[in-house]
Amino acid sequence: MMVKYHNDAKFIYFLHHELELPHEHIAVAIRKKKLSDGPLPMLLWQYGLVSLEQLERIFDWLEDQN
Repeated sequence: MMVKYHNDAKFIYFLHHELELPHEHIAVAIRKKKLSDGPLPMLLWQYGLVSLEQLERIFDWLEDQN
């Protein structure tokens, strides 16, 4: 699953418009990704920015993109 999360406008669009995540939450996760290089979906979950249900939706969406 090779997705350049921080450069993938479709993924950011999905997070903001489908999951209704605020841009600030997405920006926090992107900043954390630069420090830890962890997968963006997991960083969103680790920092409490998405629920487990939302995380599952993210993984389903990413799977559908491949």
